[in-house]
Amino acid sequence: MMRGTLAVFRKEVIDALRDRRTLIAILISSVAMGPFILLLLSGLISSMERQVESKTVLVSSLTASPRLVNYLQRQNLLVEEAPPDFEQQIRSGTLERPVIEIEEGFDERLADGLRPKATVLTNSDHKAAVAGAQRAERLLHGFERETGLLGLAAMGVSRDLLQPIEVDDIDLASRSPVGAQFTSMLPYFILMAVVYGALTAALDTTAGERERRSLEPLLMTPASSWALVLGKWGAITAVAMAITVLSSLSFVPSQWLVQSETLSALIQFGLREALSFVVILIPLGGALASLLMAVAIRSKTFREAQSTSTFVVLGASLMPAISFLNPSAEAAWHEWVPALAQFQIMGRVMKGEALPWGSLGISTLVCGLIVAACLASVARQIRKAV
Repeated sequence: MMRGTLAVFRKEVIDALRDRRTLIAILISSVAMGPFILLLLSGLISSMERQVESKTVLVSSLTASPRLVNYLQRQNLLVEEAPPDFEQQIRSGTLERPVIEIEEGFDERLADGLRPKATVLTNSDHKAAVAGAQRAERLLHGFERETGLLGLAAMGVSRDLLQPIEVDDIDLASRSPVGAQFTSMLPYFILMAVVYGALTAALDTTAGERERRSLEPLLMTPASSWALVLGKWGAITAVAMAITVLSSLSFVPSQWLVQSETLSALIQFGLREALSFVVILIPLGGALASLLMAVAIRSKTFREAQSTSTFVVLGASLMPAISFLNPSAEAAWHEWVPALAQFQIMGRVMKGEALPWGSLGISTLVCGLIVAACLASVARQIRKAV
């Protein structure tokens, strides 16, 4: 049976490599898409950082409030007057920086005890502009507090009356967990590479061969049904894991092109993490290969197999959403859910933790049970075909 299994394995791998159009599509969608989106994210974060770190603040009228202008200048900022049509430019997106609009007679109304109005104009359609708007609002709140405290001091009232308690904020999270929050999509893309890497190969070696009528001659060979099943399953798993290796390694050089210094410092993904991801995903790749084979072998056409396998792909795609919705609440039962368990283990690796061999053993056991049940079902279907 071993000789027959190896023969089928070799045949299926060669057939998969011959379909270059499908391989190119898989490589582009599974291998190149993740680093491409990472670079887009780095560009967005870089533009947001430039907004926050910018030393220039635009004000609608510098003469309306010399007092506010003086406060902004004391914050080591360069205050400039906004262009006359700033509202139209912000609406159209040509002006990404926010504008602080202050009404006429701002200082006079402030001196009379009235509440002058200051408005921050921005366009939330441009995510980079939102960070600059939040910074402008913090500056206005700072000016508001300073003005209020100076007024109390002029009346001889202690500022402690407005601040009866002292509030402090300490973030005990290390840098690596924060980085994992920003890069939680990285394990997701690599997990999806396993799914789509196994999908095409599984459908082609089962429903595809059945539709092309190339499965019947294979069943007439001396190889047993289990040899056929194991050979096909091994080839599908090998293709899926090869794409997973490429997908994991593709993120290593893509970090060199990250524009954001903050994101570059937060991402901790090297060869150690890439190899750990491959070890974590090998059992899942085998489970997905067997499950897709069990689903596709019952289909008469390739298109029908695509439709039925959608539920498998959808389930594997949605399982990590449990962790996305509440990343801090990892329950014990998560270790028994395929795809979700691997996603959370990869998240721990991204945080700099060692591989949790206990959790990995549980997920491997579950995947092994899925492989055994699905391959037995596929072998039974093949014997019926004989």
